[in-house]
Amino acid sequence: MSFKLGTVDGKAVLIKDENYYDVATVSNGAIGTDSVEALKSQSELSEIYESLSSESATGKVSDIELGNPVPKSQNCYAVGLNYRKHAEESGMDIPEVPMIFTKHTSCFVGPKSNIEMRSDYVDWEAELVVVIGKDGKNISKENAWEHVAGMCVGQDISDRPAQFATTPAMFNLGKSFDTYGPMGPCLVSLDSLEDYKSLDIECKLNGETVQKDNTNDLIFDVPAIISYLSEIVTLKVGDAIWTGTPSGVGIASGKFLKDGDELTTTIEGLGTMENKCVRVSDHSRAKVVPEFMKGFLKD
Repeated sequence: MSFKLGTVDGKAVLIKDENYYDVATVSNGAIGTDSVEALKSQSELSEIYESLSSESATGKVSDIELGNPVPKSQNCYAVGLNYRKHAEESGMDIPEVPMIFTKHTSCFVGPKSNIEMRSDYVDWEAELVVVIGKDGKNISKENAWEHVAGMCVGQDISDRPAQFATTPAMFNLGKSFDTYGPMGPCLVSLDSLEDYKSLDIECKLNGETVQKDNTNDLIFDVPAIISYLSEIVTLKVGDAIWTGTPSGVGIASGKFLKDGDELTTTIEGLGTMENKCVRVSDHSRAKVVPEFMKGFLKD
């Protein structure tokens, strides 16, 4: 089932070559405007996608700004310390099971949205994002990929003072400020990719590469994460799973995002996001440097 699914002004669109097609229009109303609901009709989406050459395009992708591909996603699960070198640079032990936390889906924004920062210690974390396409509970590793609708690029933006304001750390809120979840540029189905288990991932800050790895280096791969999660929760269509970030995050070098910085995140076969960083205000803990961070900061 091949397709590339995005959103324009909150409405589901299919993306092929340089064009986009309104899903409700090309399906003659059989599939609605909500991308999560559209994912419940993947077979139909794929059939429509294959026949788009006979349809009139709604417009050109270059003329619009794509939004988050799953703006009405109910749940977002994320995995910490899931690349060995990232765990090492963080000074933490390699986890024995996936270290799961949540991001609030209200932080989700599109692939070219501004990142609105509220402290001087905001960090980047390039990630592969997996979106569930089939409900499931107690999913085996062998069957896990059957529950994946597609994948996209993500940036798990992290406000470190908020994250480490308490002991133990409060991952969910520190990574859930408004705009701290850029995703996109579109959701790419697995069979649209040459090798969906091995994708190069790279993050550039103002043109300089700061992270570079391959998703085959995940400590817990996608089937392991899905299987583990589904022991605890029932995974639902549209749920987003952020699979972890490689080494090279800012806190490891004492470098953080600044007003006007340009963050470029690319994953092989999935596309590129370009997000500008804008300093908008201070939150209540913005000037408080947690003890955990002090060992990483430059003088």
